[in-house]
Amino acid sequence: MQVEIQTALLTVTNILSLLFAYLLGSIPSAVWIGQALYGIDVREYGSGNAGATNTFRVLGKKAGIPVLLLDVFKGWAAVNIPYLLADYKPGSEQFISFQLALAIIALIGHIFPVYVGFRGGKGVATTLGIIIAVNPLASLICIGIFVISLIITKFVSLSSMITGLAYPVIIMLVFNNNSPSLNIFSLAVTTLVLVTHQKNIERLIKGEESKVKFKK
Repeated sequence: MQVEIQTALLTVTNILSLLFAYLLGSIPSAVWIGQALYGIDVREYGSGNAGATNTFRVLGKKAGIPVLLLDVFKGWAAVNIPYLLADYKPGSEQFISFQLALAIIALIGHIFPVYVGFRGGKGVATTLGIIIAVNPLASLICIGIFVISLIITKFVSLSSMITGLAYPVIIMLVFNNNSPSLNIFSLAVTTLVLVTHQKNIERLIKGEESKVKFKK
C-alpha cells in the first residue's frame, strides 16, 4: 500500500513538474517586453518570430539582450527542476531522462506558448540554456561554433543550424557520452533546429535571408 502511494505521489509530482516546465517555457519574453516597452508585438515585424534574434532586429539590443537572457534562463531553469525534488538520484539515468523530458516540454512551450496564442519562437536560446544546465563545457563549444559561424557567414539562422548539427557530434564523440537519453536528446535538438528553421532554409536557398551587420 505504501509503495502504491509513493508511486502515485511520484506520478503526480512528475506531471506537475512537466506542466510547470511548459508554463515556464511558454513565457513569451519577446512579446511581453516588446509590448511593455515599445507597444510592439515583434511577431508582426521582421521574420515574424517571437525570439531574441527578431527582437534584436526589430527593437534593438536594449530589448534583445533581456529577451535573450530570459529565454536562456527558461531552458536552464526547466532542466534544474529535478534538483528541487527528492524523487531521483542526481546523475542517474532516470534523473537525466526526467531532466531532458522537462527540457523538451519547455522547448514546446517556447515554440507554442499558451499565453500568446501558441505563436512563439524557434527555441535556440532556450536550447542553449538547456545545454548549459546539462553540460556546461559542451555549451561553451557550441557557443564558440555559433560565434565563428556567424562571423564567417553573417547568418544567424545558418549559424544556429550548424551549431545544432554539431551538438550531437560534441556529445557523442567529443565527450563520449554514455547516457542513451542524452544521445537521443542531442539528435532531437538537431531535428528540432532544422524543422523550426525551414523557412530560413528556403530564404537561404533563394538568397533572401537577412544578414547580420557588424558595427566597427
